[in-house]
Amino acid sequence: MIARLSGILVEKTPPQVVIDCHGVGYECEVPMSTFYNLPATGEKVVLLTQFIVREDAQLLYGFGSDQERATFRQLLKVNGVGAKSALAILSGLSVDDLAQAVALQETGLLIKVPGIGKKTAERLLLELKDKFAIDGGTALAGSNPAKSASSDVLNALLALGYNEREALAAVKQLPADIAVAEGIKLSLKSLSKT
Repeated sequence: MIARLSGILVEKTPPQVVIDCHGVGYECEVPMSTFYNLPATGEKVVLLTQFIVREDAQLLYGFGSDQERATFRQLLKVNGVGAKSALAILSGLSVDDLAQAVALQETGLLIKVPGIGKKTAERLLLELKDKFAIDGGTALAGSNPAKSASSDVLNALLALGYNEREALAAVKQLPADIAVAEGIKLSLKSLSKT
């Protein structure tokens, strides 16, 4: 298995990149989050990889962080989600946004990813709900009241016209045991500063 590539970035055409490792060019597909953080062509690059062998192809997927690769592997375990869908999810959402959506059981973010419908989004949320930790181990899904309060705060912010990315970022900063009214106040205060 190929776990890591280190070499010179030769080509960048989304979502593929080619990395020259001592004279051998490896083509990898990368999520857009990794693609945007790549150096210019001709410079040294290191990617963590996932090698997938199918009947008709051998595919290599590259990631800028171990967290992205681990998330990709978790997504592949979900029934009905293949490598292409997993890559699309990681291209459309950061790992933190995905973890937040899973913790709050919000299908709205997942449905916005091309190729992910309502049923697939619901399946993802169901199968991943115990797999993600937010902020290095403190999961929002730890207790139902906190989950409900966070979800209520998020819905209130969305109803007030904030986009989902802003609202999720504000809710993520809240303490786990906060009341809904206080959570809305703190979220609005943090959103007004940005």
